[in-house]
Amino acid sequence: MKKSLSLFCMTAAALAAAALPAQAEVAVATRAITQAEVVEAQQGWCQALLDIGAAYTQGGRPAAKALAEKVIDSAYGYQLGPVLFKPTLTVVPQTFRTTKAGALSYFVGGDAAFPKDEGFALKGWTRCEVANAAIFIAGDSASSLGNVSFTGKDGKVTTVDKTWSYVKDDAGHLRIVVHHSSLPYAPR
Repeated sequence: MKKSLSLFCMTAAALAAAALPAQAEVAVATRAITQAEVVEAQQGWCQALLDIGAAYTQGGRPAAKALAEKVIDSAYGYQLGPVLFKPTLTVVPQTFRTTKAGALSYFVGGDAAFPKDEGFALKGWTRCEVANAAIFIAGDSASSLGNVSFTGKDGKVTTVDKTWSYVKDDAGHLRIVVHHSSLPYAPR
């Protein structure tokens, strides 16, 4: 048996060597995610939120919606499947936003299918800052846990607990596939 296994391994190695011409290049693709990429994605998300608000101020809901659609298409993984998105200010029966339409409504409102959405990105935020408690990276996926603080035009700061999970798409871009946000627990 040992001799048969040894012969098989030699034969497999010989076949593998014969399959590639000596001068052939071998491309190795990696989808490993780095901490810098996660932090860059978080900062990009914050900036996009502020930009959507600015588009609303300058061009109304249509301008904000157009930009929000581009942001969702580039930052979230809805083209990969359902995104596990639980926004901060949602209520039953529309607490979870697993579709692009649900996410878009949360950010800019105006969708009759989501009548309680006022548009989180339209609230006039002037700052958005991420403070990670930790980032966990496992090769081609990463998750972060921490707080995001939003400063309103009145100077009031709202801080939420935030969890994001990312994967890389075929082009090597990070995509949000889990986004959970909630207000911190306030004991009575």
